[in-house]
Formats: sequence, structure tokens, C-alpha cells
Amino acid sequence: MRFTKMHGLGNDYVYVSTFTEAPPADPAALSVRVSDRHFGIGSDGLILITPSVVADARMRMFNADGSESEMCGNGLRCVAKYVHDHGIAVKPRLTLETGRGVLTVDLEVRNGKAERVRVNMGAPILAAARVPTTLPGDPVVDVPLIEMPPNLPVGWAAACGLDPRMTCVSMGNPHVVIYCGDVAEVPLDLVGPVLENAAVFPNRINVHFVQVHSPGEATVRTWERGSGVTLACGTGACAVAGVLTGRTGRTLLAHLPGGDLELEWSEDAGPVFMTGPATEVFSGVWDDGR
Repeated sequence: MRFTKMHGLGNDYVYVSTFTEAPPADPAALSVRVSDRHFGIGSDGLILITPSVVADARMRMFNADGSESEMCGNGLRCVAKYVHDHGIAVKPRLTLETGRGVLTVDLEVRNGKAERVRVNMGAPILAAARVPTTLPGDPVVDVPLIEMPPNLPVGWAAACGLDPRMTCVSMGNPHVVIYCGDVAEVPLDLVGPVLENAAVFPNRINVHFVQVHSPGEATVRTWERGSGVTLACGTGACAVAGVLTGRTGRTLLAHLPGGDLELEWSEDAGPVFMTGPATEVFSGVWDDGR
């Protein structure tokens, strides 16, 4: 099976185009194997690029644990680059089918290759039942943080300047956003899985800790549902949460461990736009001996 390794700001996936390759019989199991960074290719998951009857192509995204996710902003930018650069649909504006629906992307092309991609992510979903979450509020904005287990490092909340409130947004996939004074001090590998699997999030959830520098700039660290700590998460939930809580404006430069994303929530509370790079790393042939 031929594959291509790509990343958006270090949020890396193994991409397989079923325009040219036979669809894997068990993509969930395949995602677990290829994602292993010691015995596989190494990635945050597997993304299939498939034909679509309603768009230029379809994206199916599987996390490193094999669970299928509805949406991935960084992954979608890479799918757009692949579709353009590999000749599936060579045009500056593409439509891509996702678990969120059909989304439109605009490509910045240089020397025949897509370098940056602007994604219309659609309008955020704020109704608690559709995030989904059982937390109080509709929308769920600045509600108290759930009780955390006692085995976390003593004083972690004070060390990071935690604001113990949560805001929940769905961009087709669920997100919880929490603010603090220093994201570097958050024990993300311990706090992330607690929140991801909390009972108040019946479909699990992506977890973001955000440090606001100004109304137009913030630093974000992410624990991604099904994959763990990732270098970037591109769904735009942090931009929406910032507006809902009055912490940021509608245009936000988000600094992520893997680089920067430009986020904008339109004035009419309509779609969220996300702009960032997409990078192809290498291609190869996968044979796991099975």
C-alpha cells in the first residue's frame, strides 16, 4: 500500500489515496499500526483520501488509537494540498467532504504546489447536546472545571495560573477550552486524558489550554482525543471560545508548538476560517507483514 506522510504544523498523519490504492479492509486497525512511532511509520493517525459524489474528494480521519473522528483542521489542509498537488483536482478552490459536511478550501499555490490553505470550517456548534456535553449551560461558557483526581502534581493549578472554568464548542468534533497564565506549566499528559474521558463528555473531547497575550494573540497546547499530546489542532474552537468569553477578538493568531495558525470567526457569527501551512514529507510503501 502506497502512503504519503504529511503534516500541518507538526500534526502529522499517514495519508492513503483510494483514488489509486485499494481501500484498507480495516482502517481503524491499520491506523493503530501505522501510527506507532517505534514499530510503524509514526503519526497522530491515518487519513484516507477517497472519491466523493458531492465534492472534489472525501476525508476520513482515524486517530492513533483507531477511533474515527469527524474532523481535523490540520488534516484537511493536507488533504487539500494532496488533492491539488497529486492532480486529483488542480484548482485554487476545492470542496472536501468530511464528517462535518462539505467544506470549502482556498489554496495559496507557488510553483505549482499548494503551500498554505484557508479553510471555511463552517459555523461553530454551541448547543450543549450537540457538542455533546452534559455540563450546565447552553451554550457552555465559563462553567466550573470538573473535580480533578488527587494524583495530579501538587500545586499544578497555581503553577500554571489556572482559570478553573471551561467553555465547550464543536467544530464538527468536540472541544473544551480552558484558560491559564502559562500553558507551559500545564501537566498536559496527566490532565488531558482525565478531561478527554470525563463522564460529562459522552463522545470524549479534545482539550485545549490557552494563554492569552492580547485580544489578537494566544498560545495553545492541545491534548487530542484519541491521539494524546499533539503539536497543533486546527479546528478553530479556541477562536470561538475567546469571543464567547470576551478574552479575544474575532481574529486570532494562535501560537501552537508546531507553528502558527490564523483564525477568524466572521462578524455575523457564521463560519470560522482557518489559515495555515500544509507540508508533504515523504512517500513510501507500507507492508506490515500481515
